[in-house]
Amino acid sequence: MAELEKYIRSVPDFPKAGINFKDITTLLKDAKGFRMALDAMQAEVDGPIDLVVGIESRGFIFGCPLADRLGAGFVPVRKPEKLPAETMQREYELEYGTDRVEIHRDAIMPGQRILLVDDLLATGGTMAAAAHLVEALGGTIVKILFLIELTFLNGREKLEGYPIKSIITYDAE
Repeated sequence: MAELEKYIRSVPDFPKAGINFKDITTLLKDAKGFRMALDAMQAEVDGPIDLVVGIESRGFIFGCPLADRLGAGFVPVRKPEKLPAETMQREYELEYGTDRVEIHRDAIMPGQRILLVDDLLATGGTMAAAAHLVEALGGTIVKILFLIELTFLNGREKLEGYPIKSIITYDAE
C-alpha cells in the first residue's frame, strides 16, 4: 500500500515530544486517496456483514461509507454519555488512567455478523473494549479492520483471537 501511504502525513512531536503522529486528514481531503483507502478496506471483507461498528470518531469516517458499500447498517461506539438511549459500557486502561466506550443496548441482535472498524490500531485498548461490547450483545465479530497499524505498540496482543487486518503498517516511530 505504498501508494496509499503517500497520502498520510507524519507530524513529529505531536501530541507530545517523541511521538511521530500519523495524520490522516491529508488522505481524507483528497478524493482519490480517500477512495483508495475505502477500496482497500472493502477488499478485505469476506462474506456478508450485517452491521459495521465504528469507534468514535475516526471509525465513523471509514465505517459509514463501508457500511453503505457493503449494504450493511452502521452502529456507533461512542465516548461516555453521548448516546441518548440505554447503553452498555466497557472501561479500558490508558497509559495514565482509564476511559470507557458505550453502545446502545439494542444496537446489535444476537447472531448478527459484525465488522469492527477504526482508523488506527495503537495499543488496542479501545478496540478490545468495543469488541467486548459487541460480543456481550450477541454479535459475531467477522473481522476487525484498521486503515493503519502501529505494530511497535503491540495492539494486536489485546485483540488476540480476532481476525484482524490493517491496510498500512508502520513498524517504527
